[in-house]
Amino acid sequence: MEKVAVAIIGAGPYGLSALAYLRQTPGLDIKLFGEAMSFWECHMPPGMLLRSPWVASHIADPEERLTLDVYRAVSGSHHLTYPVPVRDFIGYGHWFHQQVGLAADRHAVREVEPVFPGFRLTLDDGDSLHAKRVVVAAGLQSFVHRPKVFDGLPAALVTHTSDPHDFVKFRHKEVLVIGAGQSALEAAAFFAEAGASVEVLTRAGVVHWIGLHRRWMHATAIRWMFYGRADVGPAGISLVVQRPNLFRRLPRSIQTSWGKRAIRPGVSERLSSHARNIPIHTERFVIRARAQGDRLRLHLNDGTERLVDHVVLGTGYRVNVARYPFLSPRLVERLELREGYPRLDAGFETSLPGLHFLGAPAAWSFGPLMRFVAGTEFASRALTRAIRQAIVGGVGVRPAEPGTERLSRYAANR
Repeated sequence: MEKVAVAIIGAGPYGLSALAYLRQTPGLDIKLFGEAMSFWECHMPPGMLLRSPWVASHIADPEERLTLDVYRAVSGSHHLTYPVPVRDFIGYGHWFHQQVGLAADRHAVREVEPVFPGFRLTLDDGDSLHAKRVVVAAGLQSFVHRPKVFDGLPAALVTHTSDPHDFVKFRHKEVLVIGAGQSALEAAAFFAEAGASVEVLTRAGVVHWIGLHRRWMHATAIRWMFYGRADVGPAGISLVVQRPNLFRRLPRSIQTSWGKRAIRPGVSERLSSHARNIPIHTERFVIRARAQGDRLRLHLNDGTERLVDHVVLGTGYRVNVARYPFLSPRLVERLELREGYPRLDAGFETSLPGLHFLGAPAAWSFGPLMRFVAGTEFASRALTRAIRQAIVGGVGVRPAEPGTERLSRYAANR
């Protein structure tokens, strides 16, 4: 059985950043699993624009030589600017992966099982390997939230904004979009531009258009006084969110309150012109739904009904790592969870020694920055520091190349 020191599951921004940092450790055997940027390629609409600022859209690397600025210069993408088109961000991710220089194993990981000391990973081709440590950076798709009222309805009638859509097929169709966030309103705009008759429902009392009332606070000279680099959260709170080690030391009640405010549904002001002619009904939601032929009949909380051709759920994601299909039940039982999130230490390590989580599952421990690409720098630095301090030369650690310093033998595995 093949043995490695670290297996990374997931090749999105967090997995790629972790790889870039860990590759700086001489003699450390690493295996990366997954298709690079697959979530972005398969589950984001091609015309989407990133909401994150330019400076917060870099995938972190330890030498800062793989930024968007460098990619723009070396790739000839001189047109690339903010807001970043998702197709260009995907291209950037592939380029980042190529520069790191470790090919991904494209076999899907079917099961991760704890076997002292470490973990056994079983792949979809039946092969298996042993990893001393596992870093889960598998993204959000397993956490798609679909309200129960739509349970059992076919994909031909109900989809999520993360599902692939051929917008042109909905020309002259009646489409109902549910949600008040960026993905919902962006999807509504794409359907409308393709010729569909679109209506939006949201439980919220108002749609928050980001940027319409705070431009003066984003002026270059004073922006630093109100917002962190990633621009996550409202003024003031954003500065604390940008510092995860500070955020995680706040009382839990404050973390919960500020965390919700930082990620409440919001829509970039650039979409306001595209959504101007789309009816948006606030404080409305579906209480009952049933198929009627090849259409859907919906009963709303205000007593009205809709008969539509398709419903698109812009209802986001709800983290619960037990929903990752590759984590064995025995492994999940040994995790200390909080509302579906793993409780992590300073090195992003769980209650099961050797198992780490990056990205959105780390948000309970480190705050909402972990839900954004901007969190890759903090997460990858902390992860690498912890692994360097904990791992012992031996299983999965190959001899360092001549002229390089061997991995120091720090404290034994916890």
